Amino acid sequence: MRLPLKIKLNIRQKIALGLGVFAVCVAAVGGLSFKYLLDIEQKINFVEFADDLSSTILEMRRYEKNFFLYHAEDALQGNERYLSKALSMIQDWFPRMRRLHGAVHLESLRAELTGYQRLMAQLHDHPSSIVSEDLENGIREKGKRMVDLANGLVAFERQRILDIIRSLKAQLVLSLAGLIVFSAFVMFLVERQIIRPLRIIEESTQKIIHGDFRLVDVRETHDETQQVLEALNRMVEELERRQDQLVQTKKLASLGTLTSGVAHQLNNPLHNISTSCQIALEELQSGDKEFLRRLLLNVEQEVSRARDIVRGLLEFARVKQFTIVPTPLKQLVERTIKLISSQVPAGISMETEIPDDLVVPLDSQRMQQVLLNLYMNGIDAIKDGTGKITTRAWVDPQREKVFISVEDTGCGIAPENLSKIFDPFFTTKEVGSGTGLGLSICYGIVEQHRGLITVVSHVGEGTCFTIALPLKSPVAVQEGGKT
Repeated sequence: MRLPLKIKLNIRQKIALGLGVFAVCVAAVGGLSFKYLLDIEQKINFVEFADDLSSTILEMRRYEKNFFLYHAEDALQGNERYLSKALSMIQDWFPRMRRLHGAVHLESLRAELTGYQRLMAQLHDHPSSIVSEDLENGIREKGKRMVDLANGLVAFERQRILDIIRSLKAQLVLSLAGLIVFSAFVMFLVERQIIRPLRIIEESTQKIIHGDFRLVDVRETHDETQQVLEALNRMVEELERRQDQLVQTKKLASLGTLTSGVAHQLNNPLHNISTSCQIALEELQSGDKEFLRRLLLNVEQEVSRARDIVRGLLEFARVKQFTIVPTPLKQLVERTIKLISSQVPAGISMETEIPDDLVVPLDSQRMQQVLLNLYMNGIDAIKDGTGKITTRAWVDPQREKVFISVEDTGCGIAPENLSKIFDPFFTTKEVGSGTGLGLSICYGIVEQHRGLITVVSHVGEGTCFTIALPLKSPVAVQEGGKT
């Protein structure tokens, strides 16, 4: 069994088809209404003719009655004049009325007039004093039937006009109902085939603006909306790839900033290792095993210290797929502070107020980059090199969210710049001192976590960034593995 062929139309063809159907329906209704109006006009003209004919017949009968009452010869002449006029009117109108229902009545009336004319011709052949009673009764009977037929013809055509008007009203009501149903159907199709996909496109672009790179479900509509949604998905994939490249680029830029500090951090354990080895070589001959053991333990501690420094740097630099896992928040913050410790001036203290048992579902590497950016901005904001940067965290059980705040005592942000600090390439630093991508990337990373980052700042008092993250791991991220 073959399935019926499914017609595939694009939006232009659908609109053209809808307008074509609508035009055909309007033309059909308009044509039928115009035909009804023509019929009404024709019947009104016929009713006017029937009224005139009825008046002519009444005048003819008036002369007839005058003749029978007064036996006046001029009455016969008047009757003959109006009889000829009635027959002439029927002769003129009959060809135009052949298609009307009243034509049958008009034919009967013409036959009666013809018979009446023959009887009146007999009346002319007899003197008025010797008119037979049968002839007089025949003429009167014919006249009565003619009047009845004329009046019936008028009544019949008027009834036909009323019937046409009722049919026209019924047709207009049905047409209006059909138009409403058709309009509702068209609105439904427009909503389903055009507005809904456009709304999906709008919502998807808004999500992309806020860093949400989930693909859009594309329905097979075989029109421009499907093509746009497919193109949007390709754009989302490309933007996601570019976003990852941008994050990695910013990370490498941060690594460049951290390298000198890490080198300085490595110098201390390496210097201690070198010193301990020299002392051990000098004391090797003395044979003081306890002293040598302490020196070797010191070397081991310094090696572990250097290893931790390098491991933290490598962990930060490693390219990793976006993955949300339960992460102890305090360890993440401490690891980030340790990574940036070489860049912190001696007059700036890094303080934390984070519960030891607080575990948050997040991507540790990317959230570490967010914290690192906020710490670097806080350090740059403390112009005189004296102040503090405080990291706090607390849980709101009712809203099922965890809040992380990074507050500095720096110079603050001007009110006119607060609404623009998360825009790409916006920076308040001097030319060559910043790319303006730090906070934009932070915003995107937080959005990937289905979270929100906000800022409160007062010029001369400091700035506080607050990150709100869900306590429950986002299902879409866990299942998809990648937003």
